[in-house]
Amino acid sequence: MIEVINLSKEFPLNKKQREELQVRENSLKVLHEVSFECKPGRVYSLLGPNGAGKTTTLRIIATILKATSGRVNVCGIDLNQNPSEARAKMGFLTGTTGLYERLTPNEMIRYFGELNGLEKREIEERKNRLYDLLKMHDFANKRIGKLSTGMRQKVSITRTMIHDPEVVVFDEPTSGLDVITAKNIIELIRDCKDQGKTVIFSSHIMSEVDLLCDDLGIIHNGRILFNDTMESFRSQMQTDNLTEEFIRIVNESEVMV
Repeated sequence: MIEVINLSKEFPLNKKQREELQVRENSLKVLHEVSFECKPGRVYSLLGPNGAGKTTTLRIIATILKATSGRVNVCGIDLNQNPSEARAKMGFLTGTTGLYERLTPNEMIRYFGELNGLEKREIEERKNRLYDLLKMHDFANKRIGKLSTGMRQKVSITRTMIHDPEVVVFDEPTSGLDVITAKNIIELIRDCKDQGKTVIFSSHIMSEVDLLCDDLGIIHNGRILFNDTMESFRSQMQTDNLTEEFIRIVNESEVMV
């Protein structure tokens, strides 16, 4: 379970940054009292154009950034009070892999399994299951520095999932990947849902949202424009397809501003 309550985030600006952005304020507010819930056994999609605030929101949930105001609870744990305890229950995946290129996938996964206090048997069982799901066995002993972008992303996913987290946060997990690798990741997200995990993923690709989403949040300019079930979104549509409806909602918000 993830509860996001009146979340706001401001970044301080120096003189050069103010000049580049052509603003007078000493800070840039990128989130404006964002609130939503992600429930176990359901997939929540945070949908928005580039720069909407998706990544900032997910990084706060993952304890990488601190909110300026508001609260986030993960599995009943307040991130402001117990970030380490909450972090232990989460897996976070971003498009920036940050892998050790001299290691093999096997070495990398074993290392992170041990960091999470897992026994050797647990590591092997979980690793093999993820390797089967993501089709990784063929390159498990190759140096990460020699792997393709898609292969690296699969290693990152296995690293994210090796400790069997209750909550999984995916930040545009299929961005820039080939169709087959993207399909593997979509299957993994479905598998997480089937296991009763809480899943949130950000995207700007409506087809992925359509395939995976149970609950939907649309964010633009740091504000939540829609927050309900996917079924509710479909029932309220004023256009012919999901992409056009997303564009309509975003454009209407621009007019209101």
